[in-house]
Amino acid sequence: MKDNSSHVGQKRLQSAITAFHANAQTQTDICVEWKPYIIDPNINPNGEEFEAYNIRRWGSSSWTTKLKQEGRKIDTGANFDNWKWWPNTMKSHRLVRFAKERYGISTNRSIEALFHALYEEGQNLSLNDALVKLGTERLNLPDGDELMAFLESEEGEDEVRADIHSGREMNQMSGVPFFVIGPEDESAAPLGISGAQKKETFLEIFEDFVKSSDDSTQRN
Repeated sequence: MKDNSSHVGQKRLQSAITAFHANAQTQTDICVEWKPYIIDPNINPNGEEFEAYNIRRWGSSSWTTKLKQEGRKIDTGANFDNWKWWPNTMKSHRLVRFAKERYGISTNRSIEALFHALYEEGQNLSLNDALVKLGTERLNLPDGDELMAFLESEEGEDEVRADIHSGREMNQMSGVPFFVIGPEDESAAPLGISGAQKKETFLEIFEDFVKSSDDSTQRN
């Protein structure tokens, strides 16, 4: 699966979370943690132009038409208005890790900012300057020089690769988006689902887990 449907999946997931909180009868928090995944680690380190990469790998970019149509549906908001680049995403994954570990910024916030910059603003997120600009302006990281020094190093690369390997092994993943949903207290087995699910699918899963938790509490 091509990973660009993650933009659609992220938007639908967020929409489902918003709807769930608006309608929920209980005060149930939903925490989102994004993990790294790289489908094509052989992309040029400086990124590749959109059309050229599609032609080289698949013969054309025609497959993106359906993806864009899905993204532009009501309640999705992944418009793909300015998708110009196929970035090498290692540095983006390292940025997500940096922002979380050093400044407590959620992976969900970082991923949303990265997707918007790539697909809606035409940014080449392979480049250090673009990532530093995003980090300081969108994530409010206080020190651009610190982030630049981090990106110019290889710090965090091994950890990103280890996370990717762990995700593949634990969930038998072969593509993204791939969502693992379950209660934080592990009172029920998590559910793994592949693909950019509809908002209604996410909502149904959330509600099923809440009902299962309520039933378990009543029995105890």
